Formats: sequence, structure tokens, C-alpha cells
Amino acid sequence: MPCLLLDFFYLFSIYVRIAHLMAIKAVFLDRDGTINEDTDYVHKPEDFHLLAGVLEALKLLTEKGVKTYIITNQAGIARGYYTEDDFKNLTEYMTELFLKEGIRIDGVFYCPHHPEGKLEEYRAKCSCRKPATGMLDKVIAKNRFLPNEMVLIGDKNTDIETGRKLNMKKTYLVETGYGLKEKADTKADMVVPNLLAAVNDILENL
Repeated sequence: MPCLLLDFFYLFSIYVRIAHLMAIKAVFLDRDGTINEDTDYVHKPEDFHLLAGVLEALKLLTEKGVKTYIITNQAGIARGYYTEDDFKNLTEYMTELFLKEGIRIDGVFYCPHHPEGKLEEYRAKCSCRKPATGMLDKVIAKNRFLPNEMVLIGDKNTDIETGRKLNMKKTYLVETGYGLKEKADTKADMVVPNLLAAVNDILENL
């Protein structure tokens, strides 16, 4: 009997270690349409409006110790609608807003390029514009995240394709932003009403 108990506890300890290794360690989020209202080329603090449930969702991720990254295509820079400094100023405003709420964002990454950009220095078919994976590759390599430790949440199928290219454990299409229009032919693992619904599903499986 003692041997059987030892075997049980040994096997249980292995299960716990495996479960820990498979837990979600990183969430990659789109910005416009996922975190804030997408009112076309948002670049001013006064036009930055959080979607319902976003603060609660991000707080949950912070409380659970899940690393949270924002990855965003910013073609408005290439089109000449605003500058990289405008984007950085808005990012500072956003992260300060989150910090006041006790929310930790581990990184904000952006692509300023577009193949048909008006400004020559940003006119490019690059490796960072989603659905390319350039914005994520360095983060993943630095932190040694495994595919089954990552999820991606966005409102466009280009977001979903990014996650699928990296074989992420799960991809979520939110119905905010462009999600309602794009869900009919999405390859996302799950379609959810908003960011909070996605985060609740993620945390249920931690």
C-alpha cells in the first residue's frame, strides 16, 4: 500500500509539472478594435476610447502573471496621416492609463510600413506587418516561449493568421472592431464577443 501511494504522488507531481509547462505564459493583443474603438487611424489621446471590459480583462492577466504584449499595424504612419512620434505619444498615454489601474503591459510593438505607403521611407513589404510574424519573433526568442504557451487575440483575420503561423495554442477573434464582418470566414479557434470573454476563457484553462 505505501508503494502504491508513493507511485500515485510521484505520477501526480509529474502531471502538475507538465500542466505548469503547458500553461499560457504570453498573450499577444491587437490594439485598434480589440483594446480601443477603431475610428480609423487613431493617433490622438482624445480619440483613444477603451472598449467595454478591457480594463477588467487586462487586470486579470496582470494578476495571474501572464505576460501581455500589444502588437499593432500602424499603416497610418506610412500613409502620412501621423508620425511615429504621434504613435509613441499615444502609446505613452495608453500605458500610463493602464499603470494607474494596476495593469502591466510587457511590450508594445508596431509596424509603420505599408506596401503602398505615401512616404517612401515606410513604403515596403516588410517582415513585421501582420500577418507576418516579425513583431513577435524577437519577443518569443528572448523569452523562449513555446507555441502551446502563447495565445493571440485580435479583431481581424490577419491577426489570426499571425497566430496560426506561429502554431499558437489558441487564437481568438473578437467581435469588436472588424470582427463581426470577418467572423464568417475566420480560421480562429474561437470567436468571442470581446477581449474580456477571451481572457476569461484563457484563465479557465490556466
